[in-house]
Amino acid sequence: MSLSVTRTFNKQNETNKGFTQQRVHDYLYDPVYTVSGETDHARASFKAHASVDRVRKVPEYGSMFSHLPHHPRYALRLDTTDPVPTFIDRRLRGYTEQHTHSCCQSPLKNAVNILGTPLFSITLSPFLPPLRANPYSTVEGGNEQLPTPFQRTMGVQTDYRDSEAQTDPYTPEYVVRPGTTPPELLTLATLTWGRGLPAGLAEVEMIERTRVKRAWEATLPPMDDLSQLDKRKRMMDEMERKEWAFREDEIQKLQEARLALLMGLLRQREEVQQGATVDRLDLKYSQHQRDKESKLSKIRNDYIISMRKLTAKRKNVEGKLKRRDIIKDYSNYSSQTYAPLSRIGLFPDRHSQRNMVKSRYLDTYEGLLELEAGLPVSVTEPCIKAPVPKVSKGFVKRSARREIELMKTHQALKEEKTRVEEKKTLRFLFKTEKSVPRPQTPVVDEPPEGDEERELAVICLQKLLRGRSIQNQMFEGKEKRLELIQELRTTHALQREVQELQRADTQLTLALQRQREQHTHKASLVEGYQAGVAGAELVDMLDFLSKELIRLQEERRIHAFTLLAERDRRLREAEESGRRQMEERRRREEDEIFKQVMRVHQETVDLYLEDIILGTLDQTADQQARQEIRRVAENVNNIAYAMEETRSSLQSEEIVAELVYSFLIPEVQKINVRDRVRQSQRRHLQAAHQIIHGGEESSVAPPPGSPGAQRPPSPSDRASSQLLEEMLTHVEQELEGAGRGEEERREAGEAQQKRTS
Repeated sequence: MSLSVTRTFNKQNETNKGFTQQRVHDYLYDPVYTVSGETDHARASFKAHASVDRVRKVPEYGSMFSHLPHHPRYALRLDTTDPVPTFIDRRLRGYTEQHTHSCCQSPLKNAVNILGTPLFSITLSPFLPPLRANPYSTVEGGNEQLPTPFQRTMGVQTDYRDSEAQTDPYTPEYVVRPGTTPPELLTLATLTWGRGLPAGLAEVEMIERTRVKRAWEATLPPMDDLSQLDKRKRMMDEMERKEWAFREDEIQKLQEARLALLMGLLRQREEVQQGATVDRLDLKYSQHQRDKESKLSKIRNDYIISMRKLTAKRKNVEGKLKRRDIIKDYSNYSSQTYAPLSRIGLFPDRHSQRNMVKSRYLDTYEGLLELEAGLPVSVTEPCIKAPVPKVSKGFVKRSARREIELMKTHQALKEEKTRVEEKKTLRFLFKTEKSVPRPQTPVVDEPPEGDEERELAVICLQKLLRGRSIQNQMFEGKEKRLELIQELRTTHALQREVQELQRADTQLTLALQRQREQHTHKASLVEGYQAGVAGAELVDMLDFLSKELIRLQEERRIHAFTLLAERDRRLREAEESGRRQMEERRRREEDEIFKQVMRVHQETVDLYLEDIILGTLDQTADQQARQEIRRVAENVNNIAYAMEETRSSLQSEEIVAELVYSFLIPEVQKINVRDRVRQSQRRHLQAAHQIIHGGEESSVAPPPGSPGAQRPPSPSDRASSQLLEEMLTHVEQELEGAGRGEEERREAGEAQQKRTS
């Protein structure tokens, strides 16, 4: 069964073609473009005014070729020229058109009679709100509403062809006249657009089958003919079988189509999955490549830095002394001129105490009091004024305005409430509810006599214990901080004599401190000079020692490098020699293998040729021998036939005698030769038997009763004798075989002599 499939192809997104769905000023120029009201009209006007089409890129000549974000190449500016001319009306078009239609045209004149099914061909205009009455109109009855048509016929110009914008075709209703045969076309009434129409191959085949079935139904015998019932039944059974077979074919084709569709979907899914896998692999590969490039760049940078460090370190391997370059020292801000090192003996912050401020106003309490008395009152007693809220006569914030409004509303409500309460009079009597009486206060039983005094005594004892513990804690704290108390007493002494004593002690202490500082300063100067001289000597000596140490380390390192290089060279030479020997041995093995293979090939070819030649020779010799034998046999037969024809009895007896002589005499001679050979061989065998048996007899034990009786032979002796017997039998067999072969050769020679004779 063939299937017809109607597919609908939708247009892709128009944004991919480089244009938008609408233009910026369609709300002014396009007669079909309509909006729902003033809000949408204002929104469209704002979008047109804020469109990016009016934005211009103005180049900045100072940074025209810059790629920095803070120095852009151009600036975005809004074009001041209005793209809409001044004579274009920017107001909502709906009110103007409505006013024009209502004033200039009659709605009944251009009315369209809407009848029939195709309602899709009518374009309805949006519902527009009625016009407000113009308060400045001089026409009487200006407040009356003008009539508005409900429907209008609009012409639309599209960018598509009629075939692309075609909808489902219209199918009119039909009525079959009674008594007439319905036309064949009505059998296709079940087909609709997109479901069988336009007709395809499957629909044509269905129509043909329907025609064939109608023709078959016309050939069926009538139902009232009883004689044709069997025929009708057979025809219907046959048709039913055909329909079932056709249905099975349809099901099979449908299954094949579904299977093909499923295979296509599976193939498509596999392609999508493979594409996703390839994309994922490409992403992973790109990530690994980026990681590899980053690691390689890092390795290269580290290598360059290490090489620079190594080059700078090995610039002066020999440790030659260089003269000081003053220009280089002063040009390099990290040199010893600008930043001397402490290990050389220079201390930049040695005399930092010279910058310390020493004043009695800061060191003594009396100086601090004098300094405080000399300060103005505004410093010691700050005066903080509460901030006054600013009262702005112009703009007021939303929050402040809301608070003011709430305050005014609250004040108005409060005044209104008070005014209502003042005016309110009692018009009706109302019940005054009495408050619920409070419950009685619970009474506690009086304690027994003596308990209250005992409790008060306990409380007093607790207070005494707590006070004593606090006093002990204060005493312990005073003992711990006795030095601080003494210091405070010396600082804040109130008696004049104590102050004078404290002042004298202070002056004495200061004098002693001053003397100690002078002595310490002199000692530090002397130690500084001594340390400077010793430091300079130590610096020179340590510098020399450090340079010598570096030179020795470099020398040892270079020596180690040479040893390592020599060892690597020897190892490489040994590896190269071993590799060369291995290659030579392998080359010799390959040459020998090649020679052996070529020898085998040559021997194989020689054997093959020799077999061919020998086979050819044998075949040729056999053919020639057969031919010769046939020729000789023919001659012998001819001679024999001739002799048979002409021979007599004497000749027959002579022939018999020759045959007897030829067959019996040689046999007797053969037997004699065999006997002679056997006799000659027997002599040798008897000698061997005598030698063997003589040794055995000598080794055989005497009888048991004899005085020289020995033990029976051992298994090794028996095995040796058995082996000798086997060897003798083998030799005898070989000798017999040799004699038999000699006799056969002699017989063959005699036969050849006879044949040749």
